[in-house]
Amino acid sequence: MTQKELMRRAINLAVENVANGGGPFGAVIAKNGKIIAEGVNRVTPNHDPTAHAEVMAIRSACSKLQTFDLTGCDIYASCEPCPMCLGAIYWAHLDRIFYGANQHDAAEIDFDDAFIYEELAVPVKDRHKQMLNLLPEEALAAFEAWKQKTDKVVY
Repeated sequence: MTQKELMRRAINLAVENVANGGGPFGAVIAKNGKIIAEGVNRVTPNHDPTAHAEVMAIRSACSKLQTFDLTGCDIYASCEPCPMCLGAIYWAHLDRIFYGANQHDAAEIDFDDAFIYEELAVPVKDRHKQMLNLLPEEALAAFEAWKQKTDKVVY
């Protein structure tokens, strides 16, 4: 499939998902023009704030390919990924991100995530959500165990 065909598939998934009770977002993960996985926004039907289209597509692709590393794959999202999805895309090592509508278009229909982008630039002590560093010395025990582990799978 061409890039435009893959994007049209993501857009069609988004439109269909609205009719099926989900949010107006769709995503396709492809490798060499072949669809590996698809996802749609299921936040409200699944009662899961992380069930964004991109995350659902990543989960599906990783499950199908039995890997957490999607290097060599691209993602086609009907809208510019939010900060959470962007983080997931980077962690999944997807090569490229293609998107249709942008974050400003999403804000026009009350999907405004600008406050999250802004919050990430604010020092931890000044954020709107209170963040408290609790038992940091004890928490480092897990990191020390990881550092000493000889058979770890690095990601």
